[in-house]
Amino acid sequence: MADDKKSTADKARDTINERIIDPAKKAGEAMRASGAKMAENSSTIGAKMIDQAEANAREAFAAMRAAASAKDLSEVMKIQGDFLRDQGSRSMGQAREIGELIMQFGRDAVAPLRGDKG
Repeated sequence: MADDKKSTADKARDTINERIIDPAKKAGEAMRASGAKMAENSSTIGAKMIDQAEANAREAFAAMRAAASAKDLSEVMKIQGDFLRDQGSRSMGQAREIGELIMQFGRDAVAPLRGDKG
């Protein structure tokens, strides 16, 4: 009879571990992995945005140098127009690049929560 009670208690403990404790531990581990991935990806996005800002500044200074050495006002206007057109295209490309990174990083961050590998 004592063996039956112990066996029932062991079964209850095993059931609690299997249905409550183990899933809670796994969820906690997945959340930690997801948080770590988000922090890593946030750093990558920040570095990418700094790289883009540097590129934009270089282009702006190159345009200013070209405008400073222009022969007349029409050449300055052409340089300015070219710069603005190129900057618009560059900005759209940079925004698209950051958007794609954010989408990929979002997928990477939720992968541990979904149980995906890698």
